Amino acid sequence: MAVNSPDIVYRMAFAGIRGMGVELAQRLLDIIPSEKDFFDISERELKIITGSRSKVWERSFRDEMLRKAEYEMRFVEQKNVNVLYFTDDNYPKRLLNASDAPILLYAIGGCDLNAKHVISIVGTRRSTYYGATFCDKLVEDLSQMLEGEVVIVSGLAYGTDINAHRAALKYNVPTVGVQACGLNKIYPAEHRDDAAHIVQQGGAVVSDYTSQDQIHRGNFLARNRIIAALSDCTVIVESANKGGALVTANIAASYSRDVFAVPGRVSDEFSKGCNRLIMNNQAAAITCAEDLVKAMRWESKLLPEKAQELELFPQLTAEQQKVVDILRKQGDMHINDLAGMMAMPIYRLMAILVELDTKGVIATLPGCRYSIK
Repeated sequence: MAVNSPDIVYRMAFAGIRGMGVELAQRLLDIIPSEKDFFDISERELKIITGSRSKVWERSFRDEMLRKAEYEMRFVEQKNVNVLYFTDDNYPKRLLNASDAPILLYAIGGCDLNAKHVISIVGTRRSTYYGATFCDKLVEDLSQMLEGEVVIVSGLAYGTDINAHRAALKYNVPTVGVQACGLNKIYPAEHRDDAAHIVQQGGAVVSDYTSQDQIHRGNFLARNRIIAALSDCTVIVESANKGGALVTANIAASYSRDVFAVPGRVSDEFSKGCNRLIMNNQAAAITCAEDLVKAMRWESKLLPEKAQELELFPQLTAEQQKVVDILRKQGDMHINDLAGMMAMPIYRLMAILVELDTKGVIATLPGCRYSIK
């Protein structure tokens, strides 16, 4: 939406209401004609229409939200900030599949947030040489392998986040930094130059916070939902047993996004979280970009023969084809779940799975799970 749109202040005020996500906004706009009407109609009418007595409907509250939005509008205009609203064409479409996604994003930079391949890379703030070199190689290879635009998303934090951004800048891949504060500052301040280079090289810095919002500890966990929801998949490069990267992995899984983790030595502190995700089948292990591309079934410029193989499976029986169709649709599955969907006893299904594995059609994973190769 253009910054000079007459509705933008109302949309900014509407988005500023605590707890206003895509689902709630859609429900309200089904019964109220527009955001402007939400702020214009009387308190009594609003309570009748919604059947609620929330303090949010009070005139004083709505007037205060409008005042803040008008103040924010001045910042938006001065700094050439793009305002991406959930009904606009340039709003990230992947976010619409996340019920708690913000209905409005502030962005500096012209990156296409609806690019063909969007990958989040996150991890520990205390990145090791192992993690940093893996991150660099992953981004380099993805930039060379994938057909269509690639965008790397992370959180501008220390460690893995900034490694991912810098690798993207190094290999001329657009990258998006998702902030836990407004765009009036860069946090941490040490990454100001990186943020500037991100914007200059076709990326973007985005946030759902205004320039008036204060940084709180909870902002960083809330920010992680945007990192997860902006992307097709999330890669955890390194993590200890606890950390924000594991939270991002859980959020991504809750959005039905693919989660990948980089395995490491069991003795390494910052591989323990990744190893646990893999062991608990919460993430698929990847050791290189090719693993990720194959798992996502993306077309590869460097592996055309692999892409063809997916269409040239050996002759399959009807039952074998049904298993393949289910795994293609559902992703990797436990044998018990697959047997349920096939309405078939496990002993009979096992024979089919062995044949498919022998033909190179499926892969047998740890924990009695199966996936398409």
